[in-house]
Amino acid sequence: MSGNGQSDALVSIGTFFMPAGTRFTQHTHRTHQLAWASRGTLTVDVASRRWVLPTTRALWIPSGVPHEVVSAGRTTMTSLYLPMSPPADPGQWGTVRPTRVTPLLAELIGYLDDPDLGPECRAHGEAVLLDLLRPVTATALEAPLPTDPRARQVAGELLDDPACALAVEAWGRRVGTSGRTLARLFLADTGMSFGRWRTLVRLQAALPALAAGEPLHRVSRGVGYGTVSAFVAAFRRETGTTPGAYFGARR
Repeated sequence: MSGNGQSDALVSIGTFFMPAGTRFTQHTHRTHQLAWASRGTLTVDVASRRWVLPTTRALWIPSGVPHEVVSAGRTTMTSLYLPMSPPADPGQWGTVRPTRVTPLLAELIGYLDDPDLGPECRAHGEAVLLDLLRPVTATALEAPLPTDPRARQVAGELLDDPACALAVEAWGRRVGTSGRTLARLFLADTGMSFGRWRTLVRLQAALPALAAGEPLHRVSRGVGYGTVSAFVAAFRRETGTTPGAYFGARR
């Protein structure tokens, strides 16, 4: 870990170099945290929800909220610790929120991480940073985990192997229930159909490979799509943009 070491800083910044498979087990912070992968991709679990975040997204985590952080590949996590919420949209910062990381915001974070930055310049930079933070209304490929043990077992196996093509009926038989019942459990526990939940898990699994620049045909096949066009269509449907545009702001 490295940090800016500024005792007079309003925003403290820590940099964590995370080899593949690094896990920061569940913990909390006394201040608010903005967790961002300045390189690679971060996975953040909060309660029964999971966010997979490329370099163009960060996650606002209010103080006191338990969370766990994992790196699928080599990742640099840059964490900002703030005692106050951003002034924009004040009613939206009381819960975990994804935020957009624009090139300007990324450069500003690097600017504030300079230990030789003077107090006046730092104060101006921090004010601009707080002003730039905006919650993202679009999903960050969030796939809530079901609570029912049968659905949870299926979810766990799909997280381990998102390319698995078993239909919901086959999954139901695997956990001792009908496909219809399993579908109802997913809808009740996650607020979405089994099919959409599996799509989000597949797209989550694809993000580290996309962030590493792997070819689309290899990525799509690796998460269970027969064609690149089917993968891109699913990605656009869930994020509102293409994989290239999703990562483009930082490339």
